[in-house]
Amino acid sequence: MLKVGDSLPDFSGVSTSGQVISSDSLKGKWAVIFFYPKAFTPGCTKEACSIQSGYSDIKNKFNAEVIGISKDSLEKQKKFKEKYKLEYELIADENGEIIKKFGVQGLFGSAKRKTFIVSPDGKIAFIFDKVNVGEHQKEVKEVLEKLSKSP
Repeated sequence: MLKVGDSLPDFSGVSTSGQVISSDSLKGKWAVIFFYPKAFTPGCTKEACSIQSGYSDIKNKFNAEVIGISKDSLEKQKKFKEKYKLEYELIADENGEIIKKFGVQGLFGSAKRKTFIVSPDGKIAFIFDKVNVGEHQKEVKEVLEKLSKSP
């Protein structure tokens, strides 16, 4: 089980735009990595759209990458991204390896809803164990604001 202060687990996955995103590629900037159980379900759609509504601020104000991860297929992730006009990357963790490394296995191997904020030095800076799907972008921005000001 990951906790604040732990190093970001070593992982890599192909995103919806075809690029490989890895723990190494995230170093040097803030990262918001959110896990969700299943694309196109009401809660997951609400969460993804909430993040999208704050994406511009998250990216530009905090220089943060946003990555959504679920066990859905890459094809389903692409359709999810396209339908809801998500500007950030999604990773299809079909074999559940990334989900296991982050310790967020849920029912039937799907991901539990959980968000990790990773600092530019590659350490877990904050963990959302409980996510308010409709207001998640607001929660994320508030935490990034506090973390980016602390020494």
